[in-house]
Amino acid sequence: MSIAYNTLEVRIRLANLRANYRLLAARGSRLIAVIKADAYGHGLAEVAEALLQEGCDSFAVGTVQEGASLRASLNAQGLTGRIISLLGPLTPDDHALLWAHQIIPFVGSFRQLEELARQAAKTGKPLSVSLKFDTGMARLGFTMEDLPRLIDRLREAPLLRPVMASSHLATADEPESQDFVQIQDTRFESMLAALGDAGFQVEGNIANSAGILGHPSLHHQSQRAGIALYGANPFCGTAWEHLGKGLTQGMEVRTRIAAVHALPKGRCISYGCTYTAERDMRVAIVAAGYADGYSRGLTGRGAQVLIAGKRAPLIGRVCMQLCAVDVTDIPDARPGDWAVLLGGEGSLAIRVEELASWWGTITYEVFCLLGLNRRVYV
Repeated sequence: MSIAYNTLEVRIRLANLRANYRLLAARGSRLIAVIKADAYGHGLAEVAEALLQEGCDSFAVGTVQEGASLRASLNAQGLTGRIISLLGPLTPDDHALLWAHQIIPFVGSFRQLEELARQAAKTGKPLSVSLKFDTGMARLGFTMEDLPRLIDRLREAPLLRPVMASSHLATADEPESQDFVQIQDTRFESMLAALGDAGFQVEGNIANSAGILGHPSLHHQSQRAGIALYGANPFCGTAWEHLGKGLTQGMEVRTRIAAVHALPKGRCISYGCTYTAERDMRVAIVAAGYADGYSRGLTGRGAQVLIAGKRAPLIGRVCMQLCAVDVTDIPDARPGDWAVLLGGEGSLAIRVEELASWWGTITYEVFCLLGLNRRVYV
């Protein structure tokens, strides 16, 4: 749920996301749009509805509850689509939702498998599932050693119907780590072959955004489009950066200037007096801080905002709902004007990769945290 009591405004351009989907679809075959975590802060239902207009028929969410919310929203619009829960059932309450909302869960443990088999037997109704395999990420999923037991249990639970098999690449966005990518895919292909030999023909997917753009040999039957869908280039800063050319950022974040005042030479500003003016300055106090998801970690990292089409450097510590920027060279800056934290127009627009680098994090976190604020669709 977005925050309604602060000044940050998150502007979402769904047309940009649709353009990114078209770009990725031209590189792949059948895309599964990853819209988990409220579509990376862009809005679960809104993004799904926009992508349905581009022909997308498959959506991956995080929790089962998120999938149920999406299904209810789509039903209200008279829309359909395949919904996949990447986390699968985590609580007893999740099980009934799978059947009620036709959600395909990732299943990567025998505990999940056994519980779903019991529920299927109790209801007498089949359930489509995606088998999650660990090919090297070492987080979740069945391993190669689990396959004989897994196949036996699937045969003993005919109401559980594997329609998909999935794995997750650890280094697809690192050109220097392609050997490990190939190791993972080789393992995955062996797993798919073992399932096929056992009579389970499934739709395989291992390619993420980087896999779609940079690894056509890993595309299998479908691909999961995540961060690139929102306009972030998974190869930014690498030798393969050109592979993400054409992606367009869909999120802009802006807030208001609360005050503008002079800061004489020798005066310090904000908590801890970590910044002292080396000249007579003019500063703008911007209504954004860590309570809004604009991290305190941006302090002293060279971060900038966009005011009146010009860059203004952040000075002093980021506070809970305020931060200060140097507007000495922006004489038109006034209280009430917009300060753009992410995005903007022209060559000086702040890219999410740039903000993430100042922040010391990744683009995913920037989108997810700033996307918690009030959203406007433009």
